[in-house]
Amino acid sequence: MASKRKDPVWESIREETSRDMESEPMLANFFWGCVLHHATLEDSLSFLLSTKLGSTTMPAVMLRDLIDEAFAADPAIGKAIRADLQAVATRDPACRGLSQPLLYFKGFHAIQTHRVAHHFWTQQRVPLALFLQTRLSQVLGVDIHPAARIGKGILMDHATGVVIGETAVVEDEVSLLHEVTLGGTGKETGDRHPKVRKGVLIGAGAKIIGNVEIGEGAWVGAGSVVLHDVPPHTTVVGVPARVVGHPRTPAPALEMDHHLAEGGGI
Repeated sequence: MASKRKDPVWESIREETSRDMESEPMLANFFWGCVLHHATLEDSLSFLLSTKLGSTTMPAVMLRDLIDEAFAADPAIGKAIRADLQAVATRDPACRGLSQPLLYFKGFHAIQTHRVAHHFWTQQRVPLALFLQTRLSQVLGVDIHPAARIGKGILMDHATGVVIGETAVVEDEVSLLHEVTLGGTGKETGDRHPKVRKGVLIGAGAKIIGNVEIGEGAWVGAGSVVLHDVPPHTTVVGVPARVVGHPRTPAPALEMDHHLAEGGGI
């Protein structure tokens, strides 16, 4: 999968990793095997994901071939990978550069595993897609149905306990924290999961249930339970969630701003 085209994201990752290897030589084999040995970002990521998700019934070497197949077949995955890396680097204050989410952040790994599973789902390779979903849940504690549609520029911070259902849609530039659920009611069939529009911020532990729409630029406060549509550019909190104001920015996901426009915090 080597490419002759310049890739500034990959170049930055290699530079950061080289500096880290100089400062922490005990991790030289780790840095070399995960990043510096590879020609492209996709090569590095397929190695990382396959070593995490491989099993006795699906060895890492076989799984890596499948991941490489998905990356090669759908160039949009590569664009989304880079947008997700940029999202983490710019929105997560714990992140120092582009190499850290690639190497260490399971939220990033979970989203990319889903992208591969979704590719195989759309190719009617349902058992393989479901296998990847299961391994993702078992290894990383994140459960995303392979049919769910997720945009690019996504930050899934911490990620533990995130559940996203089959007919859920998450548009571009959304940020969500750990223990978020985009689920169904359990009694409906068909299109039954939330639709999260661009720029939405979803706080830790929020539960959004049913085929409801979270409008563009909305903010769902931590621990809220959302059962009805949320208008664009509004803030909802509580159980059940209610409108309490408006975010201070048009796209709260980009600023990670957990305050109301009036200046009050929640």
